Amino acid sequence: DSEGGLYVCMNTFLGFGREHIERHYRKTGQCVYVHLKRHVIEKVPGASGGALPKRRNAKLFLGIVSSCFHTVLSACGLGFCPPLCLALGLLLGFLFLLRMLEVIVLRHLLSCVGVCAILCWPEPNLENMNKTFCIGSPAREQNVGKQREGITFHPGAHWFLSAFVDVYSFDEEEPVLDPHIAKHLAHFGIDMLQMQVTENGLRDNDIKPRVSEWEVIQEAGVKLKPMYGPGYTGMKNLGNSCYLNAVMQAIFSIPEFQRAYVGNLPRIFDYSPLDPTQDFNTQMAKLGHGLLSGQYSKPPMKSELIEQVMKEEHKPQHNGISPRMFKAFISKGHPEFSSNRQQDAQEFFLHLINLVERNPVGSENPSDVFRFLVEERTQCCQSRKVRYTERVDYIMQLPVAMEAATNKDELIAYELKRREAEAARRPLPELVRAKIPFSACLQAFSEPSNVEDFWSSALQAKSAGVKTSRFASFPEYLVVQIKKFTFGLDWIPKKLDVSIDMPDFLDISHLRARGLQPGEEELPDIAPPIVIPDDPKALDIDESSVMQLAEMGFPLEACRKAVYYTGNLGAEVAFNWIIAHMEEPDFAEPLVIPAFGEVASSGAAALGAVGLDNQPPEEMVAIIISMGFQRNVAIQALKATNNNLERALEWIFSHPDPEEESDPALDTMDMENNANANILAETGSEGPRIKDGPGRYELFGFISHMGTSTMSGHYVCHLRKEGRWVIYNDLRVCASERPPKDLGYIYFYHRIPS
Repeated sequence: DSEGGLYVCMNTFLGFGREHIERHYRKTGQCVYVHLKRHVIEKVPGASGGALPKRRNAKLFLGIVSSCFHTVLSACGLGFCPPLCLALGLLLGFLFLLRMLEVIVLRHLLSCVGVCAILCWPEPNLENMNKTFCIGSPAREQNVGKQREGITFHPGAHWFLSAFVDVYSFDEEEPVLDPHIAKHLAHFGIDMLQMQVTENGLRDNDIKPRVSEWEVIQEAGVKLKPMYGPGYTGMKNLGNSCYLNAVMQAIFSIPEFQRAYVGNLPRIFDYSPLDPTQDFNTQMAKLGHGLLSGQYSKPPMKSELIEQVMKEEHKPQHNGISPRMFKAFISKGHPEFSSNRQQDAQEFFLHLINLVERNPVGSENPSDVFRFLVEERTQCCQSRKVRYTERVDYIMQLPVAMEAATNKDELIAYELKRREAEAARRPLPELVRAKIPFSACLQAFSEPSNVEDFWSSALQAKSAGVKTSRFASFPEYLVVQIKKFTFGLDWIPKKLDVSIDMPDFLDISHLRARGLQPGEEELPDIAPPIVIPDDPKALDIDESSVMQLAEMGFPLEACRKAVYYTGNLGAEVAFNWIIAHMEEPDFAEPLVIPAFGEVASSGAAALGAVGLDNQPPEEMVAIIISMGFQRNVAIQALKATNNNLERALEWIFSHPDPEEESDPALDTMDMENNANANILAETGSEGPRIKDGPGRYELFGFISHMGTSTMSGHYVCHLRKEGRWVIYNDLRVCASERPPKDLGYIYFYHRIPS
């Protein structure tokens, strides 16, 4: 679609824009390319003087066929003339239009009755989405409720109704025809002949404050001004890829990432491998340039706007970029991000940081701006002795202090009304959202927490223990995650719909770590003994984790094996094991615990100790690989932490450049010296690269989530640029009028210079 078109290498079949074709020629010597260019041909008036139906595909199709036939056949030396190509294009175009008119209109007419549970107003019930699909359309892997112009819609249904009674197709990304629109609206209780709507799609006497999460976060009902130019480029949703879009918009608003990838773009492209689709830095530079160059975010010309108004049509604006190649590469091999299911933006952020750490782009790593050290103080409640350890982290996770809600009476009254309405099948009352002070969340973060299954080295036995976390360093950019996602009493994932008064200016200087204090006595540096039971049945399996996984729909025996082979480290770690092993033929077979007599003298490899070949247990290696890490990294991390899975993950993040091989003697010494999981000791005298400074910050962006869990919903991003807030909602980039700072999920702060 661009002015220069696309050049496809006839040797590798890689496509290049005009500005990159000479670089590819210099590197490879390849000089034969097919030039593809899409041409827009104006629609032709019909025989009766009227225009053909306003369909974008119809308008572009002839140009595509004619241009592509002419280009390819000419390139092959076949000598076909343009009139012949045009004739073929006309014939194929007619068949194409006939098929589209039959299939699209019929399919959407048949689907209208089947989606009433999804298109109900107000917010749809997201719990039963997987059971409702429109007739004739492919079942989506993940169904996500969205909203536009105050009307709730759902991609699984492929269409929604706007305030002007358009029927929109998500397959074709354009309006489709519905000759029975009045009948279909009546099915939902809407009498279009009696409706009198305002500009925002509401009745004159029905204008209410918008409280739905979907409305507030997307700023529905407010006319937003589109933004164009460098830094205001949208990203196409590839099917539940809004989590990726939101995170990457925030990442490339940070100067360090801009300099590392876009600033070094010529060097990165010059030294990229022959297949740049498999190079992380090339893909990052390409994406960053697409977002920041402004080439894909150009305002429409005044003449085009006038023409559209006069002809009452909408011409597609080829703005925004499609991160298809970027997503395919960074998610390769990852069981979740490689799928089309909705994902957790926080997990993707950490996945991206891990890739940045592994692929240095220069002397300065841009992810250094997020890295900080956490000091953890663990105290034995009986002996009162303490242990101080440090670990690397990239996100400050704030708990939601629900008990500190300032509108408890309103919440109780709302809950009673909601239950009464559900019992009587009446419309639900207006939503009341819990209002949580930010100070209460910060206080909950700083308070001690109980350590489950704590083993006291002072008592040489299990005891009660508490842990307190503080900042051993403050990062240049502070990422704050609000822990909204949790599990209900029935172990079903749910989201806390809360409003938190997040500050524009944040001071956490009082959370600075102080280290060992006078009068404190340290716990002895003794590791807990490895206990090998004589009776295999004596092994404990955390049944609560087993049931939590079983509630997700996995076979019970598979859940028991997952919890057993991950050492009772919790449902989340066991879930990763399930993802890594669910294709195995014995996945759902009963758990068979090996005999211990034969391996007792060698250290009980089945329990997680080092085997006879000094290799970590294969089960733990598989778990780390399932998280997106390489095999050699997983083995090295487990060796360095005495096969402690949790510490191994911390070790990986603190060692961005692990060596391919290491001396076994050094491994043994490393395990002995790191019984306390002290990250500084593991990484040498210099320690992790950090950018410490004052703990005062200013808010410059936040990512918001709409929906009931991380497995569904929609993400948008708000960023403060050039003195004003901007909303990034996939391809739509507009000036924000009411940024919902109280409903965010992930917040981005930058340090205020002292």
